[in-house]
Amino acid sequence: MSGRRSDLTPQTGRRLLSGLAALAAGLAFGCAPVSAQTGPDPIATTTAIDCPRSVGAGVTCLSLQDEAGAWLIIAKPENWNGRLVVHAHGGPRMGEPEREDSLEDLDRFSVMVRQGYAWIGSSYRRGGYGVRSAAEDVDRSRTVFWDLFGRPERTLLHGQSWGGNVAAKAAELYGLDDAGTLTYDGVLLTNGVLNGGTKAYQFRADLRAVYQYVCGNHPAPSDPQYPVWQGLPAGARMTRAELRRRIVDCTGIGLSGRDRTAQQTRRKRDILAVTGLEEDELIAHMNWATFTFQDLVQVRLGGRNPFDNSRTVYSGSSDDAALNAGVERFTADPEAVALLAHDADLTGQIVAPTVTLHALYDPTVFYGAEAAYAETVALAGRSHLLVQAATDEDQHSKLQDAGYLTVLAALERWIDTGERPDPAGFQGACLAEHPRRSCLFVTANGR
Repeated sequence: MSGRRSDLTPQTGRRLLSGLAALAAGLAFGCAPVSAQTGPDPIATTTAIDCPRSVGAGVTCLSLQDEAGAWLIIAKPENWNGRLVVHAHGGPRMGEPEREDSLEDLDRFSVMVRQGYAWIGSSYRRGGYGVRSAAEDVDRSRTVFWDLFGRPERTLLHGQSWGGNVAAKAAELYGLDDAGTLTYDGVLLTNGVLNGGTKAYQFRADLRAVYQYVCGNHPAPSDPQYPVWQGLPAGARMTRAELRRRIVDCTGIGLSGRDRTAQQTRRKRDILAVTGLEEDELIAHMNWATFTFQDLVQVRLGGRNPFDNSRTVYSGSSDDAALNAGVERFTADPEAVALLAHDADLTGQIVAPTVTLHALYDPTVFYGAEAAYAETVALAGRSHLLVQAATDEDQHSKLQDAGYLTVLAALERWIDTGERPDPAGFQGACLAEHPRRSCLFVTANGR
């Protein structure tokens, strides 16, 4: 494994088992649909809440809890253009849902509300992993808005980061109603995890294996020993601060050059060279490979292992032969791979115009996820419904507002006219409409 943004996907990641639906129903990923007849009346339980200042004046924000337990935030401007953005947030967040969780998402994408769109975001009914569960929660938030305010002139589905996976799954599962009519008129996916669960997280399992070979402190010799693909043992309560301390102790990351030992410098160089990460990305990815893995493996997969490095050849270290001989090896459990695929992999069966926007140098969800999604959609014969755009940015959670507005406008024109937009024209369109804002569209090759 070497070079930036490598995808190491074991062949086991492609194995799906017969009888998958029955297996999934027996574990945590299998969640029964929530009856529309249960739970509180959303109109009766809706309360006003302070909007983020970023949405501007003249916006009403509401909070309520749906029948599944997810907290919803609604923003509706006085100058509502009759259109709704249904938002799927990233993460996954590990804590229990709270009333104000989606205010952060609203603040991040407030430009949509300032543009006249109504907006609704769900906290999801539970913390932790679970794409299908979250997709159901997102679609339920749509029905809540429709029940409260009537069906809008147009409904758009938006997913950010892991929420891109959630929104893409929701578009596949709930994109048509019982009469075969579009539920969502269009879909926007920004910096999305679009390569599916069986592919998106393997590189972090590789990171854990390489880190442990180099540092040997996660787990430390004094800890209960466990395979690194678990993230943490069930019930273990390591803090993020403790994980950071261990990483700094081993690599000296964040320390000045004179405060970092030669041994720390070598360890850091080896880990970064083999994994392709940048120094300021290591701690974040180790957090996901620890706490998200713990939830994914222990809670959602019943302790089963979805990762495989049994045939991976790692390269880029100061001694690759020793690394490959000594690194921890693990083989994926086919049932775990099948469960994760059922929950989070995508079929490409999109039914509405879909636009993706991705930073070329996204440090969290690497741009290669876009190629994987394009291939999935092509195999499903739906490439005519997909347009992909890139920007010359190195951010993940928030891109330039001008970019969001440009792709939203392109998606709206596509829906209006039926003419598929050419992303090569996005930069010119952005500059024409937003001359004082940062317009950073590029083609996929960076030009």
